[in-house]
Amino acid sequence: MAISASSSSVSSNALAADARSLNALKLDAGSSSPAAVKEAAKQFESLFMRELIKSMREATMKSGMLDSAGGDLGTDLLDQQMAVSMSGLPGGLSELIAKQLSKQNGGDSLPAFTNPTDKADKTSATGNIPNYTPTVTGNATSRQASFVQRHTAAAQEVEKASGLPAGFMIGQAGHETGWGRQEIKNTDGSTSFNLFGIKAGAGWTGKVAQVTTTEYVNGEAKKTVAKFRAYGSYEESFRDYARLINESPRYAQARQQTGSAQAYATGLQRAGYATDPQYAAKLSRAINTSLNLQRVQT
Repeated sequence: MAISASSSSVSSNALAADARSLNALKLDAGSSSPAAVKEAAKQFESLFMRELIKSMREATMKSGMLDSAGGDLGTDLLDQQMAVSMSGLPGGLSELIAKQLSKQNGGDSLPAFTNPTDKADKTSATGNIPNYTPTVTGNATSRQASFVQRHTAAAQEVEKASGLPAGFMIGQAGHETGWGRQEIKNTDGSTSFNLFGIKAGAGWTGKVAQVTTTEYVNGEAKKTVAKFRAYGSYEESFRDYARLINESPRYAQARQQTGSAQAYATGLQRAGYATDPQYAAKLSRAINTSLNLQRVQT
């Protein structure tokens, strides 16, 4: 029997098994109630597990003279009970189904990202990175999704001219700004449009934003006041970043590693892009999150 979102009691031992209960289960899946969505996801997993157990039994057991309708019914009931008991476990398939249902119902979070094993060409979703395989897992937040969507057009324009993957640039911008939470501000509180934390050195003749930042000296975090470049738009920030990476000899090795988020991030850290000793690990996770979100949004 399927679980109704409108019923006051929910039986977690039930299993949708006929046309009527399946239709009710579909209605539950469309409910905005988290409890109903969770229970519907568990039942969908139960159905899947039941069919899996049935297929395994048919593949390994041969029919014989002792077979009977009563025996078949008992076996089917046993399979159903096993399917129910194996469903709804932490980290199981039902959690992924619930996340997908929540997304379809207008929920805030996106489905969990997994490490795909296919070798299909993914160039259309990740810029100029053929056969790229993201490795991040977990849930992307609505803030991260909004950040990627907001900056994709500008990053893709800069990618055309620079060759740097848009997903890599957006991921780094997301990491540097806390996905938009901690953008570098001007003295009047307006944004400097500096998405990459690029400092204003002696050769910089443009606008400057002066802020307190954290630097790592011999592995120890210290607060310091520094001058950062300021721009007129986010696209200017992407273009200046691409110019820095492509024209500075210190980042030559990183430029050759855009087929791997980890290798690219490691190249930037070795070249001294940031003083955080964990920068490469943090950046590669951010880049993979950006690439996965681009896939979802494409």
